[in-house]
Amino acid sequence: MDKKIKDVLWNQFGAGIDMLINVISNCPENYLSTNRRFYYIAFHSTIFLDYYLTIPPGDFSPLLSFTQKGPDDRPLEAIDDIIPDKIYSKEEIVDYLKQSREKCRQVVYALTEESLNERFKEGNDPNDMDYPVLEILLYNLRHTQHHTAQLNMMIRQDFNEHVPWSFRAGDLKGINENQTR
Repeated sequence: MDKKIKDVLWNQFGAGIDMLINVISNCPENYLSTNRRFYYIAFHSTIFLDYYLTIPPGDFSPLLSFTQKGPDDRPLEAIDDIIPDKIYSKEEIVDYLKQSREKCRQVVYALTEESLNERFKEGNDPNDMDYPVLEILLYNLRHTQHHTAQLNMMIRQDFNEHVPWSFRAGDLKGINENQTR
């Protein structure tokens, strides 16, 4: 796969992850514990960023544990059936995101014509995901940006604070771009 395409894909995907890291890093210290909706969206985004980067998904081993719960057992603020086993700190979530950011960079730069034909396949049920690698990467980028926008909106509404936009991976202060391409 062409390096220029990998650079573009990484610059945009990395920027999306940087923005997620930035909004969580810059939320007030107690906001994760006082705004449960913000917390559940942040946790969900973190878990699924890593999950959608795991090919095959059966190899997924999250760094922060959770339990899948039925509708009657979920907190009202939860956005899906993935419920954290404890309240993780902002630092734990950001550290996980930074590790997933590096995983994403490695996945993108390891792409080949052959690996693009691999599939992200969850199972054989009708609602299970079965996407080519490039499509799951783009899906993951959209998913990350969707929830980042929700978190940004909450910060804007609750604190009237603007969280900066990232144009490309590594252009936000405080988010390291230590890796070389």
